[in-house]
Order: sequence, then structure tokens, then C-alpha cells
Amino acid sequence: MTLNRIILGVEYQGTGYQGWQTQPGGNTVQDTLELALAKFVRAEVHTMCAGRTDAGVHAIEQVVHFDTVLQRELYSWVNGVNAFLPPNIAVRWARQISVDAQDQSAFHARFSAFSRTYHYLLYNANIRSPLWADKAGWFFRPLHLELMQQGAEYLVGEHDFTVFRAAGCQAKSPFKHMYEVKIRRQDDLIVFTLRANAFLHHMVRNIVGSLIFVGMQKRDPVWIQELMETRDRSLAAPTFMPDGLYLAKIGYDEKWDLPSVNGENLPYGLHF
Repeated sequence: MTLNRIILGVEYQGTGYQGWQTQPGGNTVQDTLELALAKFVRAEVHTMCAGRTDAGVHAIEQVVHFDTVLQRELYSWVNGVNAFLPPNIAVRWARQISVDAQDQSAFHARFSAFSRTYHYLLYNANIRSPLWADKAGWFFRPLHLELMQQGAEYLVGEHDFTVFRAAGCQAKSPFKHMYEVKIRRQDDLIVFTLRANAFLHHMVRNIVGSLIFVGMQKRDPVWIQELMETRDRSLAAPTFMPDGLYLAKIGYDEKWDLPSVNGENLPYGLHF
């Protein structure tokens, strides 16, 4: 049976939601999006996403897909669904492809992705800023940027990231390939950018917490390598707050002809 596979680029502010994945209480981004889709198409809709985000985590570009027999113009999938969404969630673009329901090579939001990019925004000043509340993490002690950059170098490559893995992580393997880690500063804002083939549960927030230990000179940069070798989560820094975490970009093969994202897709007009 041939269906229309609708692919959506979704942006959201995760504050107040219990993460992406559907929950019995219904207070998740997935629940809210699927409710809006159901109102638009007047039928139940189930979505698949590129990567699940935790409570309080934001997305600049989450990619989802679902199958339907309906035919709609692409602008209708954007504007029509947005009419039923709250202000903190929006569909930014839509694509449509025809698929056989049994075709394992068809586009899949999760399995067709070859990389995910996250940004973590950290407000680093001795006094917290209400303007960055829920938008960035906060750390009040001075941080040494170059030391954190040196520590981040040990993360690049294929490694066992067990030490940065949450206890409830459901990933089959702790081995992930980290393509790059950038740490840059703009005034009082430090931006951590991590790109990998996939991430473990809480992996980015746990890495940021440990790099902060290095930045405050509580640990040497090589400690990051030593940590990974121990595979002992209890030896790493605590999981850092979710407020500053953004799912920024999903990497797909050009053959899918999805909208390209210019640059690194940094939020709030930030650029380096």
C-alpha cells in the first residue's frame, strides 16, 4: 500500500513540558503536536521523531514523520497544523514523499539520520539573569575557556560514553561517535556545540557538567579521558540543568531533499 509520508521540521520551547515522548498525562511535545495534527486531519496521528528530548529541553530543529492517505499542499501542513499549536511549538517546514508501508529503505526520521547536533547555552556570570531564565543554564564561578576546550578534545572520536550515561538510558550500546565539540564564548554566554551520530540519555548535560569542573580548575583537562576509561558514572560531575540544551540540527542524506540549515542553527541570533 502506497502512503504519503509527511516530514515536518518542528521548533519548540521545552519549558513546562515533560519532554518529547508521549506520557499518560499528555503534557509532552509529542502529545501536543499529535493533538494538533489530529484536529487538522480529523484522524488519529502517530509521529516518529529524530531524537527524544527531556523535560525542559528545547529544539530548534526536531524532525518528525508520519504516514497518511491524505493529500495536502505543503504550506497547509505548516500553516494548518500551526493553527492548532500553542505559541511555544511551531512547524517550520514540511516535505512529502510517497512510500510503501513495507519498504525498509524509505525515509525514517530516526533511522535515516546520520548525525545530531546539540547546543548548550550557559550564562556564566556571578549574578543570574532573569532574561536567560529557562533559556540558558547558569554557573556563577569564572570558567577557563581554554581548559574546557582542551578537555573537550578527548571526547572526539568513537568512545564508550558510559560515564556520561543516565541510569535509565535504553540505548543498546554506550559506544557513540563524537564528530566534534566546540566551546565558544560571547560576552557572558558560553556555547557548547556537540555533534555525534547519536547521544545517550543525559549525555550532553553530563558532559557539560564535567567540562565545567575542568573550567573551574577543579580537574585537569585529561580528567575527561580518565573518566571515560573508568566507565563509572558516579565519578563524573552531576547532571547539569536542562534549561540551556537545544536540539539544533539533524543530519540526513541529500537525496531526501530536506530543507538545509545554514550554519550551525544557533538560537537567538547568536553567531561566531
